[in-house]
Parts: sequence; C-alpha cells; structure tokens
Amino acid sequence: MKSKICIGECILNYRKQQGLTQSELGKLLKVSTQAVSKWERELCYPDIFLLADISDLIGVSIDEMMGRK
Repeated sequence: MKSKICIGECILNYRKQQGLTQSELGKLLKVSTQAVSKWERELCYPDIFLLADISDLIGVSIDEMMGRK
C-alpha cells in the first residue's frame, strides 16, 4: 500500500521545531532559501543526494519524510 510522500510538509514542520528559518536551513544544506521554500510548498522535491543531510538536520528519518512510519 502506497503512502503519501510528505517531504515538504515534514521539512516545514520539523524545521520549525528545530527553530531554523528557511534561510538557515538553506545555508546549512548549501541551497537557496527559494529551494527550501519550493520543497515546503511541494512545488518540487529536494535532490536525492540531500535527503540524508536534511534528515540529520531536522531530526527525522528519511522513511518518515517519505511517508513511511
């Protein structure tokens, strides 16, 4: 059974829980604030090579970001 991919929603919620702005997260990941904004609005997804770094920074597993518990 397929789960909904919630990468954008997860990034938004967990970024805020960590007290990071979009700009701060972008700087830590070496991407633009606009890129983070697009992810959070689910206009696009982060590059697959960034998933581990995003996971570490926001404190959530890649599985959870992908909608798997």
